[in-house]
Amino acid sequence: MSKYKDKDMGAEVATINAKWVSWSHTVLAYAAFFSALSVGISLHYHKIVKNEFYGYPQEWFPSVSATIGDRYPERSFFMLFIALTSGPRFALVGLWYLLTGRPGKILPKFVAGIGIFRTLTCGGWTYVTSTDDHDWHDIFMISYLVATIPWTFGCIALSPPNAAAIKYRRYIATAFFGTIPPMIYFFIQHKVHRVAGAYTTYSFFEWSLILYDVAFDAVTALDFDTFEIVVRDVKGLSKGVNISSKPTVALESEKKKLTAGLLDAKFSWREVFDTAAEVYHGFVFWSMLTGLGIVIWYFPLWHMGISGYEAFVMSTISPFLLGIRPLRSLVTQNLRTCHFLSLAGLLAWQVKDPAYRLFTVGFGVAMSCLSWAATLYSESVHPVRLESRILAWSVGLVMSSAVKFAWQTNNPIWPIMHAANGGYNVAGLVLAIVASWRFTRKAPLNTGIATSDKQDGSSFLAALGVAGVFFGLHSLLSDSSTMILWVWEGYPVRGPLSVPHGWFTVGAMTAGLLMGIRHPRFVSTWSVYGVGCVGAAILTLYPNWFGYLGALIIAFYLMAIASPIFTEASKKSPAMTFGLGFFLYNVMVLFHVWVVAYAFVPGGPLVREHTDWIMITMMLLIGAGVFNLISLNSRRRENRELPSRSQHRKYHTLALGIVNLFFIAAAMRRFPTNDFKPYHEDAKVMTAGIWTIHFSLDNDMWSSEYRMRDLIKELEIDVIGLLETDLQRIIMGNRDTTQFLAEDLGMYVDYGPGPNKHTWGAALLSRFPIMNSTHHLLPSPVGELAPAIHATLDVYGELVDVFVFHSGQEEDPEDRRLQSEYLAKLMGSSSRPSVLLSYLVTKPLKGNYNTYVSKTSGMHDVDPRDWDRWCQYILYKHLQRVGYARISRSTITDTELQVAKFVVPKGEAEKAQVAAMDSDSTTRDRRVSEGEVPESWRFPALFKGKGVRGHQYHVFKEPWYYKPS
Repeated sequence: MSKYKDKDMGAEVATINAKWVSWSHTVLAYAAFFSALSVGISLHYHKIVKNEFYGYPQEWFPSVSATIGDRYPERSFFMLFIALTSGPRFALVGLWYLLTGRPGKILPKFVAGIGIFRTLTCGGWTYVTSTDDHDWHDIFMISYLVATIPWTFGCIALSPPNAAAIKYRRYIATAFFGTIPPMIYFFIQHKVHRVAGAYTTYSFFEWSLILYDVAFDAVTALDFDTFEIVVRDVKGLSKGVNISSKPTVALESEKKKLTAGLLDAKFSWREVFDTAAEVYHGFVFWSMLTGLGIVIWYFPLWHMGISGYEAFVMSTISPFLLGIRPLRSLVTQNLRTCHFLSLAGLLAWQVKDPAYRLFTVGFGVAMSCLSWAATLYSESVHPVRLESRILAWSVGLVMSSAVKFAWQTNNPIWPIMHAANGGYNVAGLVLAIVASWRFTRKAPLNTGIATSDKQDGSSFLAALGVAGVFFGLHSLLSDSSTMILWVWEGYPVRGPLSVPHGWFTVGAMTAGLLMGIRHPRFVSTWSVYGVGCVGAAILTLYPNWFGYLGALIIAFYLMAIASPIFTEASKKSPAMTFGLGFFLYNVMVLFHVWVVAYAFVPGGPLVREHTDWIMITMMLLIGAGVFNLISLNSRRRENRELPSRSQHRKYHTLALGIVNLFFIAAAMRRFPTNDFKPYHEDAKVMTAGIWTIHFSLDNDMWSSEYRMRDLIKELEIDVIGLLETDLQRIIMGNRDTTQFLAEDLGMYVDYGPGPNKHTWGAALLSRFPIMNSTHHLLPSPVGELAPAIHATLDVYGELVDVFVFHSGQEEDPEDRRLQSEYLAKLMGSSSRPSVLLSYLVTKPLKGNYNTYVSKTSGMHDVDPRDWDRWCQYILYKHLQRVGYARISRSTITDTELQVAKFVVPKGEAEKAQVAAMDSDSTTRDRRVSEGEVPESWRFPALFKGKGVRGHQYHVFKEPWYYKPS
C-alpha cells in the first residue's frame, strides 16, 4: 500500500493492484469447496460417498452436492468461505465492466448483469438447501448453470487484446463445456442403469467443473493487472490499447471465431423487438397448426370411424385463393388485418362446444396459412426481409418444440388447454396480438409479379418441395421426443431418452437452420440430399442410438433445406407453390394416418404398416424441390452477403440461442430422479391398474393428463398399464402423455412400441424399477395391430413380470383368437409371479377368455365372478391377490379404471402358501369384508358412495377383498 502522492496524471490515493481481487476470489472460492471436502472426508467419509444405490467400496469419492450438503461442520465451512467470496466476486464483476465498457455498447452491461445474477443465484443454491426447499434449490442451481453460458462467451467476446488471457479462456471454456457430456453420461449410468462406481466417476467430472468455473474467472488477474484501486488506469488497456505482440486484428479475429461473431452486432432495441415479435409470431403459426390435428382427431375418435369433420384438415390450402389476382392484391395490401384474423385460432379455448371449437381453429389456421403465404410472396422482392421472415418462421418451429418440451409435450396455447390443465391461453393471446402488430408494421413490398426472377424455375417442383419439407418438419420435428420414441426398444435403456436427450434433436435443428441460411447453395446439392436420404433410411430401419443418429441427420437436413426451398417458393405464384404444396402436404398427413388407421378408412389395407413408403415419398418430394434449386443455382451467380442481412441473421441466431438455453434449463429441471418408492412398502403390497385413456382427450375435448394424474395418485397405484397412448402423429399433436404422468407421479415408464410400429399404443408406468422389457406385435392378419409389453419389475427384491396388452377389434375374431394363443404362450413362458393388465374383448368364462386363463398361461382371473366385463381384464399368477375395485371414469375417457392389490410373497413359506392357492380356487377367491384385512390392503375411502369429481366405486359399488381362511 502506498501513501498519497502526486503524479503527472493527478493525485493518487493509496493503491493496490486490482489483480489481487481476482486472486482473493480464486483462493476463497477454492477454500470453500476444498475445506468442505477435507472436513467431510475426515469426519463422514463413508456417509458422503454413499448414494441411494451403493456405498463404499463401490463408491469411494464424494460428489460436490454430498460434500457441501447438510452435514455439520463441513457445510458451515463451505458457507463461511462462500460468504467471504461474495465481496471479491462483486468487485470482480464491477472491475470487468469498467475494463470492457464502452460508450454506446450494450454487451458489457449485459455481461455485468449476468455476472451479478450468477452471484445471487450462487447464494441461492448455497443457502437454500435441497432439504430446505428442493424446488427453489433446483431453480437457483439451474439458473446459475444456464447463466454460465452467456457469462463465458460474453467474457471471451469482451476480452481485451491480451493474448495470454484469451488463450487461457479458450482452453478453460473448452475444458468446462467438454466435461459436461461425460458427466451427464455417467450420471445416467448411475441414475438410470445403476452401474456401481459410476457415481464416483461422475463426481470427478463434477469437481472438474468447479475447478474450471473458478479458474475461468481467475484469468481476470491477467487483465486486472492494468488497474489499481482506487481507480486509475495505468496501462490504457481499458481504452483498447494492444499490449501484446500479436496484431489487434489477429486477436479480434480469434475472438470472433470463438463467439461466431454473434456478439459483434450493433445493438438496437427496435431490432430486438422486431426479432422477438417475428419469432413469436412464427411460434403462434406452428402452435395453431399443430393444434388443428388434435381437435380434428376428437371426432373420428368418438365416432369410431370417419366423421366428416376430417375435411378441416384442408384448412391449410387457403393459399389457393391467392391465385385470384384481385383477392391476392386485397390480402397483400391488408396483411395486418389477415394476420390479426388468424389469431381467432388462439381464442378457440373459449368455445366450449367441440364442433364450434374446431370451426374456430380451422378458420384461424386457414387465415394463418393465407397470411404467411402472402407475406412471403410480398417480401420476395427484398432478399433480406424475405430471409428474416423465413428465419422467424423456422425459429418459431424450434421455439414450439422447446415450449412443448417444457410443458411435457403439450403446448400451453393449444385449444385443448386451459388454466385447469396447464394452459396459458390468455398470456399467449396477449403476446400474439402484440407480436402480430409488430410483425406487420412494415408495408408490403409486392402485390404482383415484379421481377424476371419470378419466371425462373418450376412452380410445380417448388410446390413438391414445399410439401415434402413441410410434412417432414411437422411430423418429425414439431416435438423433440417423436424420433426418440421411433427408436425406443425398452429396458435396459439402449438408446436416447426424451429427457434429457431431446436437446440433441433441437441442437441438430438449430445447426441445420444456421447452415441452410449461411450456405444455401451447399445444402441444395445432390450430395447433401443423399446424406439426408441416408439419415431417413437409418431412422426408419434401425433402433436405439444408431437409429437416433439417422434422426439427427434428417433433423439437420430438413431444417437446412427448408430455407432454400421456401425462399424459391416465395418467388413463384403463391397459389401454386403454397396452395398446391399444402394440398400435397395434407395428402401426406392422411397417408401418415392411414398406415395405422387402415382398419377404419377406405383403401387403408393398401398402405397398412408402410411408414417406409411415407419416408420414401417425403424424400422424393424434397428431391423434386432440390432438383428445382440445382437448376436455378446453375444459372445464377452467388450474391455477396449484404451487411444488413448479416445484422438480422445475428439477431435471429441469438434468438435461437435463447430458445436453446430455455430448452436446456427445462431439461435440467425435468431430469429424472429415479428414486421412486411404492405406496405401501412396509406391507409389500403392489397396487396394479389398467386404463384405456382414449388418447388423452376427455369428453369435452380437453387434454386429460391432469385429471388422470389425480385419479391415479389418489388410488395409490404402483403399476399401471395405459392403452391408446401413442399420440406421436400429426393428427394427435405429436404428444406423449406418459412423460407428464411418469414425472408428476414419480414412476418409471416404458412407452411401448413406438410410432413407427403402427399401433394405437400400450404403455407401462411403475414405481418399481423396470429391469427388462420387450415389445411385441401380436398376430393381426386382418385388423389393427395388437401391441404388448412384457416387463420384469424389481418388486421388493422379487422379480415380477407384468404384461400390458391391447387385443384386436370385435369385428376380427380370427385376429383375436391368434392373439390369445400368442399371449397365453408368452405368459406361460414365465415362471415368475406375473400380472396381465389388458384389453381382451371377450366375455368372462367364454371364448378366448379360456385361452388367456388356462394351463398354458398359468394365469388366474382377478375374480371370475365379475360377469359384467368385456374389454378390460386383470389376470395374475404366483401372487396373493388381496383386493379388486372398479372405478368410474367420469368424463376423462370412455373406459373405467380397474385396480387390483397384490401381496408379493417373501420367503419359502409364503411362496408355498401362494403356490397352494394356485390349485385351490375356493381358498384363492374367498372374499372377506373390508374390516378383516389390514389397513394397507384397503382401497381409499375417498371413492365410496358418490365419490369425488364423478369417480366412485361402481358395478359392485365397493371394493372386493380376499383373504384365505
